[in-house]
Amino acid sequence: MTKQQSDVLIIGGGISGIVAAQELLEAGKSVMILDRDSAENFGGLARESFGGMFFVDTPDQRKAGIKDSPEIAFRDWCSFGELGPDDGLSYEWARRYVERTTPDVYDWVKKRGIGFLPVMNWVERGFDTPGNSLPRFHMVWGTGQELTDQLVKHMRTLSTSDNLAFRFESCVSELVYTNGRVTGCRGEDEKSGEAFEYEAEAVVIAAGGLNGNDKIIRDNWHPDWGTSPPEKILCGSHKYADGLMHEATQAIGGSVINVENNWNYAAGITHPRPRKPRHGLSLVPCKTALWMDATGRRIGPRPLIAGFDTREVIKRICAVAEEKDIPKYSWQIMNRKIMLKEFAISGAESNRVIRDKNKLGLLKNLVFGNSELVDATIRDSEDIVTASTVAELADKMKPLNGDVPIDATGMAADIAAYDVEMRHGPDQTADEQIRRIAELRQYKADKLRTCKFQPIDDRRAGPLVAIRTYIISRKSLGGIQTDLDSRVLDTGGQVIEGLYAAGEAAGFGGGGVHGIRALEGTFLGGCVFSARVAAAAIIHGSAGRGAN
Repeated sequence: MTKQQSDVLIIGGGISGIVAAQELLEAGKSVMILDRDSAENFGGLARESFGGMFFVDTPDQRKAGIKDSPEIAFRDWCSFGELGPDDGLSYEWARRYVERTTPDVYDWVKKRGIGFLPVMNWVERGFDTPGNSLPRFHMVWGTGQELTDQLVKHMRTLSTSDNLAFRFESCVSELVYTNGRVTGCRGEDEKSGEAFEYEAEAVVIAAGGLNGNDKIIRDNWHPDWGTSPPEKILCGSHKYADGLMHEATQAIGGSVINVENNWNYAAGITHPRPRKPRHGLSLVPCKTALWMDATGRRIGPRPLIAGFDTREVIKRICAVAEEKDIPKYSWQIMNRKIMLKEFAISGAESNRVIRDKNKLGLLKNLVFGNSELVDATIRDSEDIVTASTVAELADKMKPLNGDVPIDATGMAADIAAYDVEMRHGPDQTADEQIRRIAELRQYKADKLRTCKFQPIDDRRAGPLVAIRTYIISRKSLGGIQTDLDSRVLDTGGQVIEGLYAAGEAAGFGGGGVHGIRALEGTFLGGCVFSARVAAAAIIHGSAGRGAN
């Protein structure tokens, strides 16, 4: 058995582990990072991400004339997540994050060479439950790949052969608990089969969430989303976000809470080149598209439209499916013109011009549409069909639907009725989707990416496109419970000495900083913030209560 000692062990090589390592190295601590993935994937899911980050009252917002404040943002956060003082640590973590996200995350990453696009996105505005009342989604210029690469680069400038070590393809399965304190961990090298044990003054769990584990998702399916999970759930999480470290924490008496709270998306398609089980791509759904159930009928009476309340969209899809006794997936119906203007896929992989910082390419995509992405997705995806007429489209959807019949007549009627209202325009329609599109187009960032009241069955805008979309698992909003210093708590609410948790493993702080909904962009920022808090507590003791 390999045995080794360092000041701090960090379990997980994602963004939380990288940030914690930086802070600890700067303070003169020696660090060992244990990661289950291979070295070329160092950075985890953050490196694959779109790179959106939630901030409050930034110079970017002020320059754009957006008057934000921590008070407004905290009100929005608590409203959307349905959080209140009775939620204890989750509520206090939320308050601290909102108050400190700009000085402790925005300013911190800016000093490490990270830039942002000049226009903020405005997402999760809410349906019945108010959400973001202002645009706060700051997009990293270079996506999550740039964010992670710059942070890794900075970490390596602080490292020497004596103060930083890595071990990849290494699965930690057990925390060493000695005389009331965590003193290390045990596991196995997945390549050689060799067992290892490491000792340290402190251990930081930064191993990600639970949403890569299909069984955990199904066993903890939220009751708001129906009596049973969908037959097929795609994976948009990390393949090693499997809950192994949550189990290890529970094995020594640690508290894991809010496991039923997940931030999933309703518009996933099967990845054409999968790199993990159930691998899916998470679409940014087209606002002008019609969202239909598995039979091809428009979901109503209130129509679905993306960007306002992701959780509610999933709830409605599942409710309609249970009511009709049909599968819990959906269809989005549009035409090529709509797709060119509005279609996007989340993540660095599918946003090459932003990832590669290609300003001309970005401008071209905004003006003419991303035809390269649209054409490649239509060509490669098993979940997309195109046709010249509605009848032909329905016929092509049928083979993808298995034993579930497509209601071709009803689908045609729904499309025709929608198109009539669309041609009337927002001032002469009662259709809420069209009114929401008009609302979106009042904000310049959304206007750039939303069609100007485009009917679907329009030969000049064809061909017609149908996309079969599945629910795709993404982020765990619950996790290992921590105090305000990222110290892990036991089931009695007492600190487990020597053990810390950060990032998604800790529900981004406290075991669930968001409540039941997330305002978007809070995941990367939550990883940075909670990791800095953990490092500060290790360096300065529990008196720090903050990232600085």
